Amino acid sequence: MSYVQRRRFLWALFLIGLVLAAIVANATTLVRLPFYKLVENSSAIARVRCVSSGTRLENAEVWTDTVFEVLQHDKGFLPSRIVVRTPGGRFQQIRSHVDGVPEFRPGEEVFLFLAGHPGAQFRIVGWTQGTFRIRTNPHTGAETVTQDSADMPVFDPRQNKFTKMGVKDLRIDAFLEKMNKEISRQAL
Repeated sequence: MSYVQRRRFLWALFLIGLVLAAIVANATTLVRLPFYKLVENSSAIARVRCVSSGTRLENAEVWTDTVFEVLQHDKGFLPSRIVVRTPGGRFQQIRSHVDGVPEFRPGEEVFLFLAGHPGAQFRIVGWTQGTFRIRTNPHTGAETVTQDSADMPVFDPRQNKFTKMGVKDLRIDAFLEKMNKEISRQAL
């Protein structure tokens, strides 16, 4: 093999390696958190309404800060408004998408399992796993809760495979009962 051929071959290997590294770097794997772990790892759990969101560029990374109005808190203490920081978003001409990170629209209500403390930005425990969307039936007014990760494959280390699981269309009273039982159990 000549010097030129060897050099082309090494460049080709380098480029293939670079492409593979980029593919792997864009992948997100969430490890399944059972409900009791979501509660355990949360410093606060609250029903909130999205007010607004904004993005910023910090250290060459795009971040979204979403402002929520706290409607009810079930664990921990929260002020009337909180800021939740998530990776990704749209900043000027840059669009950064991170799989497993929830996005919010102004006006929508969700239950969030949060880590952090007042006076600082919060983060969502388990990203989509710690986000529970509230839906209202327009005919009956009944509210249900669906976990964002219910339709997303999450790695289950006990089964050693990816599975789709989570709370889906659960009546809000049943969700609150389950959550409050777990909060009380862990307080003992």
